[in-house]
Amino acid sequence: MTEAEDARAELLRLRGSIDNIDAALIYMLAERFRATQQVGVLKAEHDMPASDPKREEQQVARLRAVAEEAHLDPEFAEKWFNFVVAEVIRHHTEAKEGR
Repeated sequence: MTEAEDARAELLRLRGSIDNIDAALIYMLAERFRATQQVGVLKAEHDMPASDPKREEQQVARLRAVAEEAHLDPEFAEKWFNFVVAEVIRHHTEAKEGR
């Protein structure tokens, strides 16, 4: 094999790994949203607020620490978490409104 062919084979191997990781992330997010949907129903049934700022603050701190341990940019981890939480709060609000 030539050097270019070796590089192409390595690129394909790495992309295959990335594709598998992406699929696993989607399944994990789906599982997370199934759990948060149950939380939303519980909150709606008991007239609890859709968001819990204290819990969110604790989670941000915890996930930033996990990110540092995993050698992932903590700012990125926090942005990801905030993005997910915004969607969760939207779901909780809809559950409370009976949608």
